[in-house]
Amino acid sequence: MRNKLKNFILILTTLSIGLLVDMVHAETIKIATLSPDGTFWMQQMRDGAEQIKEKTQGRVNFKFYPGGVMGNDENVIRKMRIGQLHGGAITIGSLSQYSPDTTIYGFPFLFSNLDEANEIRKTSDPMLSALIEKSGYVNFGIAQGGFSYLMSKEQINGFDDLRKQKSWVPENSDVGLSVYRYVGVTPISLPFSDVLTGLQTGLINTIITSPIGALALQWHTHVNYVVDLPLNFLSATMIIDKNVFDKLSEADQKVVREVMTNVYKKIDEQNRVDNDAAKQALINRGVKFIKLSDEEKVEWMKAGNFVINEMIEKYHYNKELYDAVMAKKQSAPKLH
Repeated sequence: MRNKLKNFILILTTLSIGLLVDMVHAETIKIATLSPDGTFWMQQMRDGAEQIKEKTQGRVNFKFYPGGVMGNDENVIRKMRIGQLHGGAITIGSLSQYSPDTTIYGFPFLFSNLDEANEIRKTSDPMLSALIEKSGYVNFGIAQGGFSYLMSKEQINGFDDLRKQKSWVPENSDVGLSVYRYVGVTPISLPFSDVLTGLQTGLINTIITSPIGALALQWHTHVNYVVDLPLNFLSATMIIDKNVFDKLSEADQKVVREVMTNVYKKIDEQNRVDNDAAKQALINRGVKFIKLSDEEKVEWMKAGNFVINEMIEKYHYNKELYDAVMAKKQSAPKLH
């Protein structure tokens, strides 16, 4: 009887030590994003976090801060640098300070359509992901956000009309500022969290966003017209500070990579469907899509090349990546 009791105590002690070790090595990864809670993005990331928690037996947990409560993408990255956050689900170009090549997908009129984008991305996405990792941020692939469009309360048929509007530009947007510089407009810079208020008060009346973004953020309630010309390709990713990620065991790292890579693949595929549906939803709500004349399209394309040249001057792009991305773009500006 005494031996059985000793064995029982030994088993309990061993289990307790095992549980304590697991608790000591448990990591909670704090991730912030502008994506509102309840969106498909957040649902998928939360589902992925649950899978990771289960597969790692609780050693890896995720805590999400959705809806911009931690600030815009730049604020999220800054808080990662000081250790307040461990990662973020952010737009690709937000990493420009640390990985300049991430701005390349934001070039105006880069892709003619989403089929072309998907074909080119088969080559360029892995290259871009590798460059992001090289700059110190683990990532799990890239998810498209569709194309952005110029949306306004007033009808815009060309640059002359645009110059009369009160246009919003995201904070620190190289592409947006360059476009408006070409057009001759001084835009109003606001954080994403203030755009809806700006539209409501009349501080701004013109925005650039995707159909799905306009709906998710409720900006569509103050939009009557959309210029029916895709401006630039939107893309996002989830990053984790490599120093934080390296604290996980190799087995747990593998689990996180497998699960979150699948999550972002699903998001990428679904966003294409959702953006088509969002565009139709805007039309159903009475928003009018205005086509530009051929002459105006030429002017807008000139603006696009102006912006790309400015971006080339500012950033030193990886030539292999640049050539892959620009493969089907005729008359593409050359790297200097």
